[in-house]
Amino acid sequence: MSERTRPIAIDLFAGAGGLSLGFEQAGFDIVAAVEIDPIHAAIHKLNFPNTRVICDNVRSLSNLSAAMLRDRLGLENEDVDVVIGGPPCQGFSLIGHRVLEDPRNSLVFEFVRIVDKLRPRAFLMENVPGMASGGHGQLLRELIEGFKAIGYRIQEPVSVLNAAHFGVPQNRRRLFLVGGREDVELPQYPDARFLPSNGTGKNGHRPAFLAQSGPTVADAIGSLPDVEWFDELLKTDCLTLPAPLVESSDYARYLHGTLRDPDDYSYPREYDPLMLTGCLRARHTTLSVQRFAQTVPGTTEPTSRFFRLPPDGHSNTLRAGTASDRGAFTAPRPIHPFYPRCITIREAARLHSFPDWFRFHRTIWHGFRQIGNAVPPILGRAVGQSIIKALGARQELPHQRVKLGDEQLAFLDMGSAAAHFGVDRSVIPQRNRIAATNGHRSRQPTSAVGTLL
Repeated sequence: MSERTRPIAIDLFAGAGGLSLGFEQAGFDIVAAVEIDPIHAAIHKLNFPNTRVICDNVRSLSNLSAAMLRDRLGLENEDVDVVIGGPPCQGFSLIGHRVLEDPRNSLVFEFVRIVDKLRPRAFLMENVPGMASGGHGQLLRELIEGFKAIGYRIQEPVSVLNAAHFGVPQNRRRLFLVGGREDVELPQYPDARFLPSNGTGKNGHRPAFLAQSGPTVADAIGSLPDVEWFDELLKTDCLTLPAPLVESSDYARYLHGTLRDPDDYSYPREYDPLMLTGCLRARHTTLSVQRFAQTVPGTTEPTSRFFRLPPDGHSNTLRAGTASDRGAFTAPRPIHPFYPRCITIREAARLHSFPDWFRFHRTIWHGFRQIGNAVPPILGRAVGQSIIKALGARQELPHQRVKLGDEQLAFLDMGSAAAHFGVDRSVIPQRNRIAATNGHRSRQPTSAVGTLL
C-alpha cells in the first residue's frame, strides 16, 4: 500500500455517496463505505472505485471486535481521521408520523459503538432536524452522552444547516452532530456563506457578510437540453450531446467539469462531457402537461401537489419517497421551471450539487431515492472543511485521474446487485405496493419509465 498524504475517512450508511463526495472534495480519502442496500452500494462502487464498498448492516459490523472491524474495513495499520455517516432518519422525520420506537432509531447507537472501536480523531453524524425536536430530544441527549462516555467532546449545541446557505440551489435543512477525541481540537460548525432565497436575514435586514444569495435553479439546470426532444430517452437515460453545453453559470461549469472549483480537492474523474446520464423521460399524460403548464413557478400544482420551481430562486427539498417495505411510494418531484414536466434525475442531481460525472441508477425510482437520501456534496464539503482544519491536516489537490467503475453497476436490479455483493436478496424487502389509507390517493412507484397521472 502506498503511503497516504491525505487524511482518511470511513462512511457509514453511505448510500450513493453524497457525504463521501463532500468529504473527498474537502480533502479526505474515503477508504471504506458501508451500505446495506445492494443497489445503492453498487452505485457507490461505480463512482468511488478506489473505496472499499461493504454491502452489510452496520449493526453486524459493530458486533465485530476492533481488530476484526479494522480488517473488514481494510485499514491495515492506518489510523482513522474521521468517521462520517447519516443513520436512517425516517423515524425522526418531521414529515408524516414521527415514531419514537422505530427500530431504525437504534442504529444511531451502532454508530457510537463503531466510533468507540475505531477511535477516529473526529466524527460527524448527519440527520434530519426532527432528531432534535419533540420526544426525540431525549434520544439525542442520550446519544450525546454516549459519545462523551467513550471519550469524545461534542460541539454543542448541535447545528441545523441549510444547503442553500452554502451554495446549493435547494432549501434543504439537515442536522449535524460533530465531535472530537479529547486529545484533538474540537471541530466547529461552518458559518453560512450565502443569503437565504428570501433575500433577508433576521428582522428583514441583509447581513453584510451574506451579500450573495448563491446559485439559482436556472443557474443549475437552465442550460440542460429539454429531454422531451429525444425519443430515445424513453428507453435509455443516456443522452449523447451534439456539441458541448453552453453553461449559464459558474456553478453549472463546475458541475460539468469545464471550470475548476477552487474549493474542490476531489479526484478528477474520467468521463465523456458529451455524454449526459440520468436523463430518462417520464411519461406525462396530456392532462398533467396542461396542469403543469398552468402552474406559476414558485407555486404548487393543486391536483398533484407538485411544486413548480422558480428559475430565480431555490428548489424545495428533494425527497426520496418511502422505502420498499413502506409502500415504495415515489416522492413528489418538482415541475421544471420552463417546461411542463417533472425534472429528470440529472436535473435533480444538479440541484443537489452532484457533478455531471456522478452516475445514478438508470431507473427513476432508484435514482431519485439515491439523490433524496444524500447529503448535498457541497454542504458535506463545508462541514468536512471545518473538520480538516481542526485536525490540522493539509488539503492536497490530487493530480491522478480516476476512472469510474463498471457502467453495468447502474443497471443492476435488486437480485443481481445482491448477487454481486454475495448477500441475500431479501436484505432489502421487496416493494410492498400497499394502498394509502385515510382517503389519500396512493402513489405507486415508477419503473424505468415513470407515468404521471
